[in-house]
Amino acid sequence: MSSKDWIEKDFYAVLGVDKAASADDIKKVYRKVARESHPDHNPGDPKAEERFKAASEAYNVLSDSGRRREYDEMRSLFGSGAFRRNARGEGQPGGMPFDVSDMFGGGGGDRRFGGSGFQDLFSSIFTGTQGGGQAAPRGPGRGRDVETEVALDFGDAVRGVTLPLTLRAPGVCETCHGNGAKPGTQPRTCPVCHGAGVTTRNQGSFSFSEPCRNCQGVGTVVEEKCPECHGSGGVTKTRTMNVRFPAGVADGQRIRLAGRGEPGERGGPAGDLFVQVKVRPDELFGRTGDDLTLSVPVTFAEAVLGTDLRVPTLDGAVTLRVPPGTPSGRVLRARGKGVVRRDGQAGDLLVTLDVVVPARLSDEARTALEAFAEQSPPAAREHLDARVRRVS
Repeated sequence: MSSKDWIEKDFYAVLGVDKAASADDIKKVYRKVARESHPDHNPGDPKAEERFKAASEAYNVLSDSGRRREYDEMRSLFGSGAFRRNARGEGQPGGMPFDVSDMFGGGGGDRRFGGSGFQDLFSSIFTGTQGGGQAAPRGPGRGRDVETEVALDFGDAVRGVTLPLTLRAPGVCETCHGNGAKPGTQPRTCPVCHGAGVTTRNQGSFSFSEPCRNCQGVGTVVEEKCPECHGSGGVTKTRTMNVRFPAGVADGQRIRLAGRGEPGERGGPAGDLFVQVKVRPDELFGRTGDDLTLSVPVTFAEAVLGTDLRVPTLDGAVTLRVPPGTPSGRVLRARGKGVVRRDGQAGDLLVTLDVVVPARLSDEARTALEAFAEQSPPAAREHLDARVRRVS
């Protein structure tokens, strides 16, 4: 993406967020837009695909604090009119003899997210007086990052799993292997910029560097373009890769796969693939950090008399001792039966006991319970009775 794009595109408007929006708010809005406009959910809809690309482009800049700061500074500077042609008025003395299009070569090339930011822009504009300074080579641009979402079963998330992930996204052209040239030919060094990707021209007391118009800032030109990708080096295709989800991966966690995103321009470095994990709830177990949770019903008699309780784990079962006189809501701990941490240690299984009160009793059970009640001491409610007497 060229620096000119940074000035002309309002990334906040693309995502529909305020300029003062927090990083979390920007991420939340982007995920919603990406889900709604993803090509897989809108097959054959070019508007949705453009919306998805625009949102990804905006998020790539606004999600990076450094890029966002440079973007805001550049937009603020150029929005003030400081670098417009005749900034003090058409035909009046002191007007600037160039405009934004002059600075960026009348369109430049799509560097995607490998392009220069605000600081690089001004370090390349003012290269010294009277032609002094040498512009650094630019080279092919880095590919864009890609984000997708994967749903995992609860047990797979806890134990870890390797799954095939199928994406329909830009990938390296297999015909030209990413260089954009027809098989049997190779890109050649740009004769205008000699591979630097930028050209320098003098204007007044300064020399100005701008992306080379002949090669769009890449440094090479393709004379015979690949028939498959038409010289871009990448094609949209369906690709499948095996992704390893580590043991203990949590709901909402974001896994980064370096170099598995969109390919770079004409063989440039690929972007990254970010996989957002969604964990399906389990019918029995819950999770709190590295601990698993489980609720187990017990009878009144089991709670009063005590019992040995056999409970399931994710990989078997354990026996827990319920002490006599256990109240409802007490938590028993099975150590090491939770989520395995990265250091090899494991969390615990926390079993909450829920004393069940029967809705119906047989005549025999009712008679036995009444006899038990007659022999049982009354519940300690003196502090409650005292309060009742005061308010009555």
